[in-house]
Amino acid sequence: MLETKDLILDKGRFEDWEAMYRNVWRHPESARYMQWRVTDHPEDAPDRMRRNIQWQKVHDTYFVYLKTTGEAIGFAGVERISPTLWEEGGVCLGPDFVGKGYGKQILQCLLDYARAGGAEEFIAWAWEENTASRALIASLGFTHVATEDRVDDRNGRPYRKLKFRRAL
Repeated sequence: MLETKDLILDKGRFEDWEAMYRNVWRHPESARYMQWRVTDHPEDAPDRMRRNIQWQKVHDTYFVYLKTTGEAIGFAGVERISPTLWEEGGVCLGPDFVGKGYGKQILQCLLDYARAGGAEEFIAWAWEENTASRALIASLGFTHVATEDRVDDRNGRPYRKLKFRRAL
């Protein structure tokens, strides 16, 4: 479990499938700059939660919970590339929870966690058109180091993914 001023990052619990569906998975705007598909029907959400719980067992990924209510509002993760190089594995919040400073709390928390785990450098990514993520990454002192042309597997649309690096 990881903690910020307003949030808890913790492994998912099956009973949170409804909150994740309501707050995140059913919203196209949440999936827009991610590599996952929207869950259109609530009856599909329990199975999605089971898959997420299995994934979290072997990956450094977490659901994001509001401290005040315990409600699941998003997810985030990191990946150790080498003992001293870590990267974010995605940060996603439901549309009702953006613009409140939570993204900055999450990314700072992931940086602190990586540093405590031995990281000396940290990589973050953002789609070129995702100005909010780019601003968040810049606000925490990252430097743009590369641009990659990619294709969205969901719809075949080309996009540019920006790579940012920060020394810890």
